[in-house]
Amino acid sequence: MASTLESAGVTAGVNRNRLFWLSCISLIVTAMTFAIRAGILTQLSDEFTLSDTQLGWVNGMAFLGFPLAMVVFGFLYNKLGPRLIMILAFAGHLLGLVLTIFAGGFLSLLISTFFIGFANGSVEAACNPLVADLYKNDKTKWLNRFHVWFPGGIVIGAVVSYLMTNAGVGWQPQIAIMLIPTAIYGFMVFTTKFPEIPAIEKRVDMDAKGIILISAIFGLLVLIGTPNNIISSLPGTFIFPLLLALALTFVLMLFRTGRKRDALLLLVLMGIMSLTATSELGTQQWVDRILGAQLGGVSGAPMIVLGMVTGIMAVGRFFAGPLIHALNPLGVLLMSAILTTLGLFLMSSADGAMVYVSAIIFAFGVCYFWPTMIGVTAQYIPRSGALGMSLVGAAGMFALTIWNPIIGGWIDSARKAAEASGATGSAVEVAAGQGALSKLVLFPIVLIGLFLILYLMRKVITSDTGEVEVSHG
Repeated sequence: MASTLESAGVTAGVNRNRLFWLSCISLIVTAMTFAIRAGILTQLSDEFTLSDTQLGWVNGMAFLGFPLAMVVFGFLYNKLGPRLIMILAFAGHLLGLVLTIFAGGFLSLLISTFFIGFANGSVEAACNPLVADLYKNDKTKWLNRFHVWFPGGIVIGAVVSYLMTNAGVGWQPQIAIMLIPTAIYGFMVFTTKFPEIPAIEKRVDMDAKGIILISAIFGLLVLIGTPNNIISSLPGTFIFPLLLALALTFVLMLFRTGRKRDALLLLVLMGIMSLTATSELGTQQWVDRILGAQLGGVSGAPMIVLGMVTGIMAVGRFFAGPLIHALNPLGVLLMSAILTTLGLFLMSSADGAMVYVSAIIFAFGVCYFWPTMIGVTAQYIPRSGALGMSLVGAAGMFALTIWNPIIGGWIDSARKAAEASGATGSAVEVAAGQGALSKLVLFPIVLIGLFLILYLMRKVITSDTGEVEVSHG
């Protein structure tokens, strides 16, 4: 193992397997927060009298905290190192989970969920470049294996939520159970040696221009992602601040890589990631609200669907290597978009057993989206390092900050339309869920066109990667 590590450029004395499993366990916690939150939305709605739009804002705080952490810690990865970022992730998970357990209403749920989201983003910001550096010669394969544990963790969380809900256990104990894996990875963080960041690379991140740019981007994301009168009073609401944030991101990446090609391609991948993440997570986070009635209103049935979908995703990601080598990453992404479109289209009109069939197709579709997009960033824009991977991941999660309240609004609007048409009982909830799904299917339809273009241009993209052997900073 020592010779292998040395040839891979890993610090002597570092246990690569232990670091990989530490990363995986921390990602399991991230995924469990996602799954269990999805499973308790109805309980939160009932206990605190929240509308679906308000639930969307609560969900949105998790997806806001995530990209903010990725932007900040992606920028400061070389300065802080993965160990310190993981310590902050542990503290964020601990604080967020405890505050959620003692939440008393909408505002306290917003705050506690934000802390959990920030911790989740810290895990990604630390572990994506860490895994890529540990396995320099096969980044995409090992990033897929690392990300096995996001759907894997969702399976665990979905099963836990299903069993506890059916046993009549309230939502607070379901949150509390996540403190167990949090404690495990926290112990590992404090007892594991991490790779050292070379002193020369620690100095690169702290230039004045970079600090100003990252601070401005951070402020704009907070402004866009939180309910406030400033954004709502602007023409086009969040459009102008979002375009300004993207422009500043372009400048930041231009400074970091010194190449317009890299900065432009990164913005393209960020835009695409926002669509892939919404297709995947925008559907999964609302599974209880959009599929519950279609499954006959059986308690916990949506969590079975979620567990099935993410179980398929975990297996698919573990065996991603041969498929990626056969089709190339962009070909895999094109195939994924086609299957996701088909799955969501069928799901938007399915009921009973067909819900499970359409969910299986959807699972094979979204399976490779997230890790392959991160891998494409590492492979095709190597100069962007940890910051590039973090910005692409941040774009995916931040998109959910914007779209979660909108998805909640789609459900509310479809419900009102169904009631106005004379529907009653479960028919109203079926119409509400199908109304949201009929809009969600538009995201992967757009992705088919985008991935087809990139696939046809793949030789142009790969001919000028500027591949250099750099640490992910």
